[in-house]
Order: sequence, then structure tokens, then C-alpha cells
Amino acid sequence: MVEFTHIEEGHVRMVDVTGKPDVSRSATAEGKIYLSSETLAAIRDGTGLKGNVLATAEVAAILAVKETSAIIPMCHPLPIGGVSVGFIETDEYINVTVTVKTYGKTGIEMEALTGVSVALLTIWDMVKSAEKDEGGQYPTTRIEGIRVLSKEKGTA
Repeated sequence: MVEFTHIEEGHVRMVDVTGKPDVSRSATAEGKIYLSSETLAAIRDGTGLKGNVLATAEVAAILAVKETSAIIPMCHPLPIGGVSVGFIETDEYINVTVTVKTYGKTGIEMEALTGVSVALLTIWDMVKSAEKDEGGQYPTTRIEGIRVLSKEKGTA
């Protein structure tokens, strides 16, 4: 039987991690946004209507990482030691990776996932006018494959 750590006597709760030792931790997450070839070319050429798409997505990812515990109810606030954001551009999609590092009592994968998700949403927001068809729909645009690639836990 699975034991749910966030439920106690029918009520949700934040797991108490105060007794755990502080250790170095990192997590890397990724996700993809599929866009039309014209939009991808505009991003590559720096001709997007709203400005530098990837630079804006990078800043958005970092801000999202820092605010994860404010938007995910049972997520512990953690000191963020570092955030790195990477982009791989292909002819079909942009792959976003976010790596987050901390020194604390609990894992940091939620922060990495939040960073990736917000970076992808920011890209979509910045190119949505170019991606819409005549009916205002998004026939090509989609976000896929958001996942944790790795997480590491050091020793105290």
C-alpha cells in the first residue's frame, strides 16, 4: 500500500523536513515547444515581434525557479544556489533545459520543472501572434515532454 506523506488524518500538510540534514542537491528538467518553421526562423534571426524570445524565456525560468514554493502549495521554500537555462533549437522545436542547485533538506526537482514550464509558456506567449491560424487556433504549437532528466543528492 502506498503511504501518502502529505495527508494526515484527512488533511493535507507540508512534510516536516526540519530533522533532515542539509546536503547539496541538483536537478535538471527539460521540455519542448513545437513551432512553425517560420516562427523558429524568426526566433533564430532575432526578428520576433516582442523582442528576444530566448533571453526573455531564460529570465522567466529563473524567476519561476525562485518562486516555486509560492505557487506549488506543499513545496518547501529552498535557497537557490544556482540556475542554468539552456536551449537547443531544431527545425521542429526548441528544447529547454533547466538545472537548479541548492544546499538544503529536500529535493529541487519541482523548481527545475517549474523553470522549464514557465520558459516554454513564455516562448509561446512571445510568438503566439505568429503561430495563430486564420481562425485564431494553434495548429502547430504544442508543448511536450516536460520531465526530470536527473536529480542528485550529495552528502552533508
